[in-house]
Amino acid sequence: MNTLTLGASRVGYEVKTYFRQGDSVFFTFLFPVVMLSIFSVAFSESSFGPPGDEISAAAFYLPGMLAAGILLSGLQNLGVDIAMEKSDGTLKRFAGTPLPVVSYFIGKMGQVLVTGLMQAALLILVASVLFGVELPADPEKWLTFAWVFLLGVTTSAVLGIAVSGLPRSGKSATAVIIPIALVLQFISGVYLQFSMLPEWLQQVASVFPLKWMAQGMRSVFLPEAFEVLEQGESWNLAGVAIVCGIWLVVGLVLTRLTFRWIRKDS
Repeated sequence: MNTLTLGASRVGYEVKTYFRQGDSVFFTFLFPVVMLSIFSVAFSESSFGPPGDEISAAAFYLPGMLAAGILLSGLQNLGVDIAMEKSDGTLKRFAGTPLPVVSYFIGKMGQVLVTGLMQAALLILVASVLFGVELPADPEKWLTFAWVFLLGVTTSAVLGIAVSGLPRSGKSATAVIIPIALVLQFISGVYLQFSMLPEWLQQVASVFPLKWMAQGMRSVFLPEAFEVLEQGESWNLAGVAIVCGIWLVVGLVLTRLTFRWIRKDS
């Protein structure tokens, strides 16, 4: 109980620290909102989808931006943040305190959950109010949104902790981790319609969780006519759960094997 209490108390601290860092707020919290606004305005005269079921640019890009926001909040934000804490000695100081590693992780993952929820709410609000996107009325759609979001946030957060060990220093963290997140967004159907990508690139993207998170979000917010544009002409929600679940386990194993309060070579 003490471990859980300490972890819960750190969630508030981590959220406050997050919003005090201007670069983190822009590049992980506001970036999907900015990109959604840019695409919605730039393609305001265009329509997307099969004949008879066309939708606006804002409606088309909303699911991808929601998935990208999950990735940025988890993998990119935590990867860079923890790498910086390793570099500036924060984790070394934690090693000399009674703070359990589990409590530290609870604080980080709680911060990702809170900021991810706020970001998703802001994206949906902007799309609905500013760009007139019609939101789903079926409760089952929102149930799908809930489990895809929670599974995606958890998976991205765990992978963020795992990749924080890649940079050799805090200064190189953004140069190492941001390109990974950026490439995944371009090949996973966030900025481009997934069916437009070469088949071999679709197969590569299908290995990683972002493609499946975006697909799960499209099943919630896009009309049923768009299902035929997906790989296998199906939303394949079972595949979303399986692939994200596999990456969650992979992230947990990598975190267990590689995470240290202090780098072995420090």
